[in-house]
Amino acid sequence: MKAVIIDYNAGNIRSVENALKRLGVASVITADEQLIRNADKVIFPGVGEAATTMSFLKERGLDLLIKSLTQPVLGICLGMQLMCRYSEEGDTQCLGIFDTEVKRFINQRHEDKVPHMGWNTLYNMKGKLLKGLPADPYVYFVHSYYVPVGDYTAATTDYIQPFSAVMQKDNFYATQFHPEKSGSIGEQILKNFLFEI
Repeated sequence: MKAVIIDYNAGNIRSVENALKRLGVASVITADEQLIRNADKVIFPGVGEAATTMSFLKERGLDLLIKSLTQPVLGICLGMQLMCRYSEEGDTQCLGIFDTEVKRFINQRHEDKVPHMGWNTLYNMKGKLLKGLPADPYVYFVHSYYVPVGDYTAATTDYIQPFSAVMQKDNFYATQFHPEKSGSIGEQILKNFLFEI
């Protein structure tokens, strides 16, 4: 299997590469169009800021490339947010794969902390990416922006309000949490993406 991790200056690329290695899958970290197009599976991870990252993608033509991919693509954290149409972070026009907006968390109570960091439960799970998971699995989040629950939501989490933890449309899959940091649950999700989809 040819797995590619899109290289675009994101902070968590090596941890994703190591997670795949633990599953016996060697991956290539690249921004090369042909290598990305020829891959069996593409992972679009991200830790960073939306506006800066979109500029970086556009300068290299990666924005148009990602939207045009036909093999399974997995967006992680910022990768998922950039797959949406628009983000409040930096007033950013994003890729538009998911026709929805990314919003900033607004503290409702004193104990609400932003960014949202830590382990939370998934519920209302559906689709192949989440196959074989136990009820109410815990996964690890670090983010200040969220995607409201909508047509593309494949799993929900509650923090301040319900939001999309997993999204899916056609060959595009995305997680707001970090599967590479989510223990055995995250490992199962990556296995599903690599071997079941």
